[in-house]
Amino acid sequence: MSEANPEQATGPATATGTAVEDAPAEKKREVRPAGLGVVGWARWFWRTLTSMRTALILLFLFALASIPGSLWPQRGISDAKVAQYFTDSPKLAEWLDRFWLFDAVRAPWFAAIYLLLFLSLIGCLVPRTMVHLREVRKKPPAAPRNLTRLPHHASFEGALTIEEAAARLRAKRFRVTTGPDWVAAEKGFLRETGNLVFHIALLGLLLAVGAGSLYGYRGNVLIVEGEGFANTVAAYDRYMPGQRVNAESLEPFSFTLQDFQATYVATGERSGQPLDFAAKLKVTDAPGAPEHDYSLKVNEPLNVNGTLSYLIDHGYAPTFRVTDGKGQVAFDGPVPCLVAQPSTFASECVIKVPDAQPEQLGFLVAFLPTAVPMGKEWVSVFPGAANPLAQVYGSFAGDLGLKDGRPQSVYEIEPAILKKMKPLVMKADPLAVGKSLVLPNGMGSIEFTGVKEWIALQITHDPGRTPAFLAAILIVGGLVMTLTVRRRRIWVRIQDVTRATGAGPGAQEQEEAEGRSESGPSAKNRHEDGLRHVEVGGLTRTEGGDFSEEFAGIVSALNPGVKDAR
Repeated sequence: MSEANPEQATGPATATGTAVEDAPAEKKREVRPAGLGVVGWARWFWRTLTSMRTALILLFLFALASIPGSLWPQRGISDAKVAQYFTDSPKLAEWLDRFWLFDAVRAPWFAAIYLLLFLSLIGCLVPRTMVHLREVRKKPPAAPRNLTRLPHHASFEGALTIEEAAARLRAKRFRVTTGPDWVAAEKGFLRETGNLVFHIALLGLLLAVGAGSLYGYRGNVLIVEGEGFANTVAAYDRYMPGQRVNAESLEPFSFTLQDFQATYVATGERSGQPLDFAAKLKVTDAPGAPEHDYSLKVNEPLNVNGTLSYLIDHGYAPTFRVTDGKGQVAFDGPVPCLVAQPSTFASECVIKVPDAQPEQLGFLVAFLPTAVPMGKEWVSVFPGAANPLAQVYGSFAGDLGLKDGRPQSVYEIEPAILKKMKPLVMKADPLAVGKSLVLPNGMGSIEFTGVKEWIALQITHDPGRTPAFLAAILIVGGLVMTLTVRRRRIWVRIQDVTRATGAGPGAQEQEEAEGRSESGPSAKNRHEDGLRHVEVGGLTRTEGGDFSEEFAGIVSALNPGVKDAR
């Protein structure tokens, strides 16, 4: 037994290839794994973003991001309801507004999902399209050696030739290629084509929406009967242009609201339910063009060269005449009121009279279209104006705060301003048309002079609307092809009967010894008639559906004597 060598005890460990410390003073070398680096992380991010799983997740998030537009009122569509939401639930509305839930389509998180989905779809579609194009150009693969192992198989003897089999399969719209003793056929590429059409159309839909937001505009306007509208920026109550839109981009049309008619169910359990809404307009398509009539209805917008005007809301605008303390008419006209009870159209109106002397006047008025007494109160029982009454439940004198330069809503007097004003009348008796209320202390009077109605319009110009509609049609068509078309392959192998039965030197003697040999005229005629052994195999490359019936029809076409090959 040899002595251990001290140098060998401290030498390198060659079995593991790792150096051992030779001296305490030497530092160990730390072996760290190599990092991905910037290029590696970028490649990983791109592969993750362009995966089908990520695209489906983003599509699901895109659908979720559209839900707030249905749950909460949106600016530009229902501004009055947004304002009412802030009045009813100010704290909740403030938090919702912080997350852009009142303007979901313009939210940063909506734009982020939109752009990521856009990039993901492009990253998915480009390589898949290239692969599909290569698949379409490829010939069907040669027939397998053993067709009996395929899910669908049949065999028969007949006079079928390679050329005849290929022609019959082409008649059934198969792509066909042939070999020495086989035919290969394939069809069903429309399935993947439909899948690509679906995703490309979805990409086109996103592009159309993006183009509409860049080159389109929308706005809201409230119009009272007898008033007009010209399609200019200044005429809008709210105007939201795209980034590529200027004032000259607006279509120069105008119209006048002559009359608005709302029809309701008069009697029965459905009393008060709306039947129809129609706004009678006098429209001028362009300056100097002849004026024509148009009946604006829900889902029947006014279309002027691609600019659509939709009827989205309506209400009452009772007319009042306010005479100040000096006997001068300080206000005379309609006052659009906000609907407080949609079932009966009981509304709330605010009248601000900054020109009144010696002090400015403000009124809070309840408008009741069909008023009836209920105890000591008056209520409306029907949305139509069958018995209109106006009840002043608050009149005030003082500074309305209109001179400080801060914008105010025309539909309310802020509580902070009301506290500084002097109350004159609180909850007076209802006024019928033609009746007036005299204010105390010689401050004047207010007269209820009539009833008009107002309509709210959303006016939009969206150049991506037609492309989006076409993309939606392609989406449905591509989805139908994807769900209904199946990829399938058919192989036909044709051999002479002697080859198929393994005939060769000594084969006939062996068949006779086993009792399988045919003799006489039948065997001779079969060989002379050119009968061949034909094997047919089928395979579907997609799951779902029953291929048995179609396969049986193909076999019957190849061998008309077979009625059912299943």
